[in-house]
Amino acid sequence: MITGGNGVIGKAIAQAIADKGYSVVLACRDEAKAHQAVEDLIRVTGNREIRYELVDVSRQSSIQDLAGRWKSSLDVLINNAATTPRHRHETPEGIELQFATNVLGYFWMALAFRQPLKDAAPSRIVNVASYYAGDLDLNDLEFKRRRYDNNRAYRQSKQANRMLTVALAERLIADGISVNACHPGNPNSRLSNDLGFGGHDRPKEAARTPVWLATEPAGQQQTGQYFEHQRAVQDPYARDRQAIEALYQTCLQVTQGSLREIAG
Repeated sequence: MITGGNGVIGKAIAQAIADKGYSVVLACRDEAKAHQAVEDLIRVTGNREIRYELVDVSRQSSIQDLAGRWKSSLDVLINNAATTPRHRHETPEGIELQFATNVLGYFWMALAFRQPLKDAAPSRIVNVASYYAGDLDLNDLEFKRRRYDNNRAYRQSKQANRMLTVALAERLIADGISVNACHPGNPNSRLSNDLGFGGHDRPKEAARTPVWLATEPAGQQQTGQYFEHQRAVQDPYARDRQAIEALYQTCLQVTQGSLREIAG
């Protein structure tokens, strides 16, 4: 399952995995775009085991609804959905949208699908992060104090993805679930345009490392790692154990009900 599967990178990841003969589920917010993406992918790959599920990963209730509809095990979860609005917005629950989507969405999906992933073990979570990471402020994750800047908010969210990968890997290893993060590449997309970049990679190139982690042995043999160009990279953000735990606990504080119990 790939969140944001109808976007440029998500769709390229889905195509590469479908080309290998796997069943693929696109987890998307917009039904019209999801339907079109599935039709496109079936046409270009010839793989008819492609479908979509609707979910808004910025909202815990939507993720729980998706998990409730899910009736099978899950071999691989690829957290890919991201947004970077140029102006600060909040979800109906009052959470800053970029933090809710890019950070909590990854966190909540991992928790909601822990049991299906455990049922399929050995299984994997791949967090699509970025080399473009930094500026994380544990005291102002939602830009309530700082002036909102979408580049800074995006960098912060990608640093958080890499840090939460470490925290989740430690907690899920006993379930046979590996958790790794990666930089996918920089294709031209709405997200890159919103950040002020055009992008220089072809979508196929941008998908290469996420697909490799999702389908090749390295993605199961290692956990809690950050990868670029199919190589593990020493991640400076993985060294601060106190900050990693503080971030995990902050995410847990805005997590409700059964997902909070799953997180432990």
